[in-house]
Amino acid sequence: MIQQDNALSAAMTEKNHRKRALPDESPLVMNRHEVSEAGHRLNSSQQTMWFRLRTFVAQLFVFMVTAGLSTYGIREMYLVLNTNNITNLQIVFLVLFSINFLWVAFAFSQALLGFLLHLKPRLVKESEIDPSFKTAILLPIYNEDPLRIRATIEAMSADLIATAPGKYAFFILSDTNRANAWIAEEATFLALINKYQPECPVYYRRRHQNSERKAGNIGDWVQRWGGDYEAMIVLDADSIMSAKSMVTLSRRLAAAPGVGLIQTLPTLVFANTLYSRLQQFANQCFGPIYAAGLSAWHGLSSNFWGHNAIIRTRAFAESCHLPILPGKAPFGGHVLSHDFIEAALLRRAGWGVRFDTDIEASFEEAPPSLLDVMIRDRRWCQGNLQHSAFMFARGFSLPTRLHLLSGVMSYLSAIFWLALIMVGLAIAVQAAFIRPEYFANPSLFPTWPVFDSERALSLFVVSMAIVLAPKAFGWFAAMINIPRCLRFGGPILLTLSTLFEMVMSALYAPILMVSQFGVVLSIFRGKDSGWMPQSRDDGALSWIPVMRAHLGHTVFGVVLALTAMLLSKELFYWLLPITIGLMLSIPLSWLSGGARRTKWIKTIGLLRAPEEKKPVHILVELKANLAKMPHLQHMHPFSRLVNNPQLFTWHLAQLPDLDEQKPLFYAPRIIAEWKLEHAESLSQLESWLEPAEVIALLSKADYLQKLQTIGK
Repeated sequence: MIQQDNALSAAMTEKNHRKRALPDESPLVMNRHEVSEAGHRLNSSQQTMWFRLRTFVAQLFVFMVTAGLSTYGIREMYLVLNTNNITNLQIVFLVLFSINFLWVAFAFSQALLGFLLHLKPRLVKESEIDPSFKTAILLPIYNEDPLRIRATIEAMSADLIATAPGKYAFFILSDTNRANAWIAEEATFLALINKYQPECPVYYRRRHQNSERKAGNIGDWVQRWGGDYEAMIVLDADSIMSAKSMVTLSRRLAAAPGVGLIQTLPTLVFANTLYSRLQQFANQCFGPIYAAGLSAWHGLSSNFWGHNAIIRTRAFAESCHLPILPGKAPFGGHVLSHDFIEAALLRRAGWGVRFDTDIEASFEEAPPSLLDVMIRDRRWCQGNLQHSAFMFARGFSLPTRLHLLSGVMSYLSAIFWLALIMVGLAIAVQAAFIRPEYFANPSLFPTWPVFDSERALSLFVVSMAIVLAPKAFGWFAAMINIPRCLRFGGPILLTLSTLFEMVMSALYAPILMVSQFGVVLSIFRGKDSGWMPQSRDDGALSWIPVMRAHLGHTVFGVVLALTAMLLSKELFYWLLPITIGLMLSIPLSWLSGGARRTKWIKTIGLLRAPEEKKPVHILVELKANLAKMPHLQHMHPFSRLVNNPQLFTWHLAQLPDLDEQKPLFYAPRIIAEWKLEHAESLSQLESWLEPAEVIALLSKADYLQKLQTIGK
């Protein structure tokens, strides 16, 4: 009994000195906003005459190229179909083609603008001044590997202490809801707390109610500690940035008082599977071209990707408490994809949102396999489709509406492309099996169903050129930059990698199209995606789960190919770029994950990325930290706490004062308390409890004191 009282006394002493885990709170008020509100003009001091002219010219260029290409493509398709008399089915085909071609032309125009800007040296450098404020670095996590987070923080902290001591502080913001992961986090992060004080403190907070997901996690920090930090750099669990990049972000925000957010261009690194290496190569070779075009026409109305960006904290607090959408999920409730909307709300409140593509050493990791992308797409699709509620709301600028439209179309385009294919197939079936009505209309001359194949072939060539041109732009820009070309492995490997990426992307594209089609349909049927942690392993799966996931794709591809073959050989070959990917979806998906399965690609240098050839210092430090990180032994959370008195005491100190809250009926807590009272040993208790009951016991100090007694 004396030991129990001493432990409780020690825990309460620790709880009274929370500075070891968290600083004193400095709240900011965040009032929730509505979907439609009055908009505010941008701060004119941030828009020089040159900046306004440059943005206007870029926007005009994108509009004119998109309009010109779209007019040409739609007119040509109309002439292809309307050689004599256009049918209703052909009208549907023309409408679907117009939507898809317009969207492809819009993407091409942005890439062309970026390519032209990429060819000339950067003439204007963003202003920078030394900031007078401290910047918080936020790492929201959700059931992640804590060793990876610790290695990242240690690498960035050491870099920041050497570069800008006393100017930055890390906050690990946990929304973890699994007992094992929770206690593993505390065991791992305990060593970081107070390690770098005061040069670069590291704090840890776990929310016990993770409402509104990541947006709520960030909002909770702003409302509790945001008053002490004028700026916050938001990272993801797989993000890492160099101290130079973070200092540059703080300096640029300090020099731009009317800017509320500056987004960097994250570079994909550490790819070790086929699919992630394809994404990494495309990101590093083609990505800068797209990014330059986006940054130019966005101006101060750019977008936010949820991480690797700096945000003015007070601007965020004033503008970005997200509205709750009417109705139930998937379209109602809390906003799932918060980042686009937070950028939109900042811009609506008059704050500039900027995309600075020249800040280097900003990194993240790619999903390891095709199945991991499909799982992530389910959540992203629902979030993007929710944005339709904001597209025509009051107060948003035209670029903001285009951002939202882009997000919606990134998934609805799967519907339009697949519908275009099926309508085209229906036209072929109609031509093959339905007798044409030559005298359907009163006329002296018959209406012959004629198809202008020569014009159709020319249009197909132009369409493919528009689709592939952005990749060619990226290849050419890398080829003429000799140092960059050599980092890709030289001109031969760069060319082979570009061609290989084009072929493999073409094979994976129809699988993703059909998958996204199914996802969109499930969302329209009212199915909620939930909130699942992202995969951080190498995505290796055995054949059975892969076959289960892609059997439908394979069958659909075979049926589509056989139907085309029965109609005509020409149609079969025309659809082959789509059907071959679907028919091979099982082996392609299996091959996409697993580091060992495509080790030969890295061996011969194919899909090599510049950061592999000559990695920057922060990535070298991260890898070194990971290599020496102690192995986290698998253990039940109760055993981990009981066997580590320091961790046990520290865990108690981090618990919220639940006793001060109004007691609510919570069945897992009641059942867990009964099991705790009747268990004869710690191992017996561990075997009795359900996951929710373990969380309930870990959340109350008095339960944990009894747990310690049983453990002894």
